[in-house]
Amino acid sequence: MHLLDLAKTVKDAVQKQGMLAWQFNTVGVSDAITMGGEGMRFSLQTREIIADSIETVTCAQYHDANISLPGCDKNMPGCVMAMARHNRPSLMIYGGTIRPGYSELLKKPINISTCYEAAGAFTYGRLKTTDGKSSPSEIMTDIEQHACPGAGACGGMYTANTMATAIESMGLTLPGSSSTPAESPAKLRECVKAAEVIKACMGKNIRPRSLLTKESFENAMVMTMALGGSTNAVVHFLAMAGTAEVELTLDDFQRVSDKIPFIADLAPSGKYYMADLYEIGGIPSVMKLLVAAGLLNGEIPTVTGKSLAENISSFPSLPQDQVVIRPLSAPIKPTGHIQVLRGNLAPGGAVAKITGKEGSRFVGKAKVFDKEHHLDSALGRGEIPHGENLVLIVRFEGPKGGPGMPEQLKASAALMGANLTNVALVTDGRYSGASHGFIVGHVVPEAQAGGPIAVVQDGDVITIDVETNRIDINVSDEVIAERLSHWKRPPMPATRGTLAKYAHLVGDASHGVSFSNLPLALPL
Repeated sequence: MHLLDLAKTVKDAVQKQGMLAWQFNTVGVSDAITMGGEGMRFSLQTREIIADSIETVTCAQYHDANISLPGCDKNMPGCVMAMARHNRPSLMIYGGTIRPGYSELLKKPINISTCYEAAGAFTYGRLKTTDGKSSPSEIMTDIEQHACPGAGACGGMYTANTMATAIESMGLTLPGSSSTPAESPAKLRECVKAAEVIKACMGKNIRPRSLLTKESFENAMVMTMALGGSTNAVVHFLAMAGTAEVELTLDDFQRVSDKIPFIADLAPSGKYYMADLYEIGGIPSVMKLLVAAGLLNGEIPTVTGKSLAENISSFPSLPQDQVVIRPLSAPIKPTGHIQVLRGNLAPGGAVAKITGKEGSRFVGKAKVFDKEHHLDSALGRGEIPHGENLVLIVRFEGPKGGPGMPEQLKASAALMGANLTNVALVTDGRYSGASHGFIVGHVVPEAQAGGPIAVVQDGDVITIDVETNRIDINVSDEVIAERLSHWKRPPMPATRGTLAKYAHLVGDASHGVSFSNLPLALPL
């Protein structure tokens, strides 16, 4: 809601640098509005539309440079993918994070995720105030009215802040961009400074392809693991790398996760928000900690013409008494929270988000849902019980089967709100960065492609073991093969329009849900 105003500030600053400024727009989908509905199927595919449209206008009108101002999760990788394609001097300005909301009835900070978790608590009779004076309906209304108090992307270490942080650590933004709040004067100052920097990029011929390197992607993964970022980072980094022709695989994520401690007490699994981190120095101060420890590469080049270490040198170190970022010697978890799993349920890979609070192993009986809305309906009726361990399987929600690989925050948040700690959730779809709990997504091959997840049956025992990086059904390969021999692929869920085109062209989650690495269908 504020990006046009920021862009006008950028345009004015560019013109004051003696250059022509041409402002244009691409599409934007609100995940907060589409979550849990049919509209969510359109969300991820907009990453490709954004990249296509920025590349098209930049190249068609022969612009010399580009400044992109995205404000949400898939918008940022879309902008970076466009940079890699047109390779004109470019930088990104993150629209910034929202202020935390506050519930007077609950007497605590709240945010967009609180709404979805409250829905689960409401259904299961767990939504109460400490004094018991307010009804559940009054609490729900209070949350709805105060969760999002202004402009900006979701306030925790959800996908938007994950991607902004990662892209800053790659050197594609001005220092501090990812933690500067959306409505702060500092964000306006960043917009003015960007004009000066883009002119210098043009003069020094600093281009995106020179910044999009294996080393910069390594930095992005390090920051994601240290801060407890979203699993969506996996598909976005893979797509960005594929577009920039940088070799990056699922194994790289596991390698980095194995060596980087998880140190940020940030939502969704923690207590604090990006606005709190900004108050103690922001992302540059966290980078100083990681560079000093030899975990983050400070020597990579950036859009400023200086190294990353030079960019952050003037920022303060984290205060000794702060509680948002743990010391490296006392992390929340000694290794990263993103785990790549393989096994007979996901031979092509799957991605788990395990912060350590959920344990490292889960065994339970499968309860299968062929679409997310079937699970949402069951949760709405209170039909998922406490007690026996269950592994909820949500399938036919992958890139092709969804289509569009919709996020499943509505279900995962409802489980947390209902305190269904006896439940794990496994899907060939994906999760919002606000999701937490024992969750596994990005199962490859997806059900629509005939992966083993398509033939899981109610009552099958599923084992998820993060120590061995395995996810398995307790049936033999022969039984899986027998089941698949009788399985019939369902019709494609979309037969016309943008989703049909997307479903036919898109690659799998283990390769970034992208078109970048696909061969052309037509002979050359």
